[in-house]
Amino acid sequence: MRYQFLLDTYETEILKVTGVWGMFDDAGIRTRPRGDDPRGRNLLEHMIHQCTSEDLWFKRMFGIAVVDNPLPAIESRAAFQEAYSTAAGLRLAALRAKPEGWWEEEAAFFDTARSRLWIMTRRLNHTAHHRGQQTALLRMLGAALHSTYGPTADTGGLPVNRALTIYAPAPLPGTGSKPSTERP
Repeated sequence: MRYQFLLDTYETEILKVTGVWGMFDDAGIRTRPRGDDPRGRNLLEHMIHQCTSEDLWFKRMFGIAVVDNPLPAIESRAAFQEAYSTAAGLRLAALRAKPEGWWEEEAAFFDTARSRLWIMTRRLNHTAHHRGQQTALLRMLGAALHSTYGPTADTGGLPVNRALTIYAPAPLPGTGSKPSTERP
């Protein structure tokens, strides 16, 4: 199928979302970037948003409804990882069953119409944006970061320095001997 790359990308996004959530410890899921500023979401609020937002997008824009309630009964990191992974896996299976032409058809995107290709690309970007916010929150909390796209400062630095891509829960080697910047 011509649009297999969208399915492959969504499949890896599911893993990346749950992987980033797994880098938090349970004690930190309610910690805000700044305790006096309610605008910055804590991880719990991010997890709630990811589960409900993705569920609504798929129901309203793609007509794919896979769960009655996308939120877990218990608000723990592990329960959110399981609930999200299960629902997203069901959505992925539903997408895999769609014919190629379905992707090219227009569907409602809030108050306008867009192709489902465009809507899915936007969904993937939205998810990546939130994952970026969550990794920034992890840094603010002093956590080490495993890979989500490739090497991080905690997996040895830059690819040019042959830093590794290491996914959780493998141990991290640290920054390495060279600075984590392309600037000399």
